[in-house]
Amino acid sequence: MSNQSRSEHILELARELLDDIELSRTSAESLVLKASRLARWVGSEEVRYWLKLEMGGYNSTNETSRKYMSITGRWIDKDKDIGYWGPLAQQEASIAAEKAKLASLRTPDSSGEWASVAIANVTNAMNQTTTNISKISAIKSRVLAQLHSFVSEVYYEKEFDNLSESIFERYKSTVDTLISDNCGEVLEKIPSVMARLSDGDEESISQALVTCRRIIEAFADSIFPPTDQTLEIGGNTLKLDASKHQNRINAYVHQHVQSQSRKQKIRQNLSNLFDRVSTGVHGDVTAEEAKSLFLNAYLFLGEILHLKKAT
Repeated sequence: MSNQSRSEHILELARELLDDIELSRTSAESLVLKASRLARWVGSEEVRYWLKLEMGGYNSTNETSRKYMSITGRWIDKDKDIGYWGPLAQQEASIAAEKAKLASLRTPDSSGEWASVAIANVTNAMNQTTTNISKISAIKSRVLAQLHSFVSEVYYEKEFDNLSESIFERYKSTVDTLISDNCGEVLEKIPSVMARLSDGDEESISQALVTCRRIIEAFADSIFPPTDQTLEIGGNTLKLDASKHQNRINAYVHQHVQSQSRKQKIRQNLSNLFDRVSTGVHGDVTAEEAKSLFLNAYLFLGEILHLKKAT
C-alpha cells in the first residue's frame, strides 16, 4: 500500500471511529476492535496493548495494565489489588445485569412487624444496585473518553499532515514551474542534491552542500547576469561582476520589491543561507541540518521568483 493510500486509510478509519463514539452507533466491544486496528496502523504499541486488555481482561503483574486500571477507574482497593479486572464487554454485561436486577426490585406491599425490615432490605438492595451501575458505567465512560482522545489525536494529526502536504505540493508545483521557466539548469541540479542527502554520510552531505551553493550561484546568473556596472543601494555601491552572486540577487530584489523591511529580511536570509551552506562544505553538518538548508534554499528561490510574477 502506498504512503498516500495508507494515510488516507488511517484518516478514514479515525473519522469513522469518531462518528461511532460520538453518535453511539455501535457497541463498546466493536469500538475496541476497530480502535485496535487503528492503533496497529499507526504503530502505537501501548494503546494496542491497552486495547488488548479491554478485549481479554486486565492483570495485576503488568505495569501498563495497572496504569490503565487507574486511568479507567477500575480500582476498588489498589493496595489490596481489588478492582474490576474484566474486559469492557464484561463491564457492559454487568451494567445490563444490574439494570435488570434494579427493574425487578419492588417495595413489598406488606404490613406487620416485619414490614419495615422487608422494605429496608429492598431499599438497600436498590441503592446498592444503583451504586454498582454508577461505578461500572463510570468505567465504561472513562474507556470511551480514552478511546476518543486517542482517535482524535490520530485524526487531527493526519488532517494536519494532509493539509500541510497539500499546501506544500501546490507551492512546490508553482516553484518548479517558475524555476523551469526562468532558470531550467537550476532545476536539473536539484535531484542530485536530494540523492546525496539521502545517502546521509559525511562526504555525500558535503557534496550536496557544494551543489546547493552552486544552485544559488547559477540562480543568480540566471535572474541577474554578471555585469561590469555597479548599483547604489542604501548608500552602498554594489559590484555586480561574476563573483558577486549575493549582490546580484540583492540587486534583483531591489528592482522588484518596494518594501524596505522586506528587502532587508530577504538580504539577511540570503546572507545567512549562503554562509551556512558555504561553511557546511568544510564543517560538520548533520544530515538533518543539510536537508533543512536545502529546503530553505529551495523556498528562497521560490520567493525570489514570485517577486517577478507579482510585479
